Amino acid sequence: MDTVTHHGRETAYRVTDRGGTGPTLLFVHGSGGTHAVWKSQFRLADETPVAALDLSGHGESGDVNADSGYEALSAYADDVVAVAEATGASVLVGNSLGGAVALTVALEREIPLDGLVLAGTGARLRVLDDLLRWLSEDFDRAVEFLHQPELLFADPDSEYVEFSREAMRSVGRAVTERDFRTCHAFDVREDLGEISTPALALVGEHDRLTPRRYHEYLAEEMPDCELGVVEGAAHLAMLERPEAFNAAVSDFAERRVE
Repeated sequence: MDTVTHHGRETAYRVTDRGGTGPTLLFVHGSGGTHAVWKSQFRLADETPVAALDLSGHGESGDVNADSGYEALSAYADDVVAVAEATGASVLVGNSLGGAVALTVALEREIPLDGLVLAGTGARLRVLDDLLRWLSEDFDRAVEFLHQPELLFADPDSEYVEFSREAMRSVGRAVTERDFRTCHAFDVREDLGEISTPALALVGEHDRLTPRRYHEYLAEEMPDCELGVVEGAAHLAMLERPEAFNAAVSDFAERRVE
């Protein structure tokens, strides 16, 4: 892992470049995750450079003293900007909380962007009250709830279910709760018209955490956004159906990113 120092902390990231000629893609994980959720997306490095980061407090990145909500979201946006500048990335691919971070960067940070892939996310990301309570009081129950069918994964027997559980436990209760509460506070519905960057709203067919209507809303309200569906997948489509997910990202970048 490489690191970049900014705002008094270090953000860790992995970058792979096998000589591809496309724009550098920067992948941003969701709540309670790390860069490892994107392990199948590094296959795209034959076509284009690929980078993925650990947001503050996740994986190998230093933490930040930030309350949940806009303060944490802004810190995560700073992480993304720092890595984008270090790697030359111009296309952000964000899942769930990572999509909220990508939208925040597009709206509030002055860095050149050629594209956005908003995967399993939305302009508003309300979280169930019960889940917020379990994240505070019964973390194991929260983790098990999220791994029910058609939430993180469509297939409860997916080989990646235990991988995902362990990743969330490794990140820990406090940071994972901060992430979900930050999602709960997120709402940029009134601002989507300001984002002119070409975008792809990409949803897993069976995703009940951020369902298709969230992505249809993005496609309708953003000036230059199209809808894509990954069949046979739920919220973590990049793990569950990596070939289809990668094909959608690759096709978008080839057609829409100069």
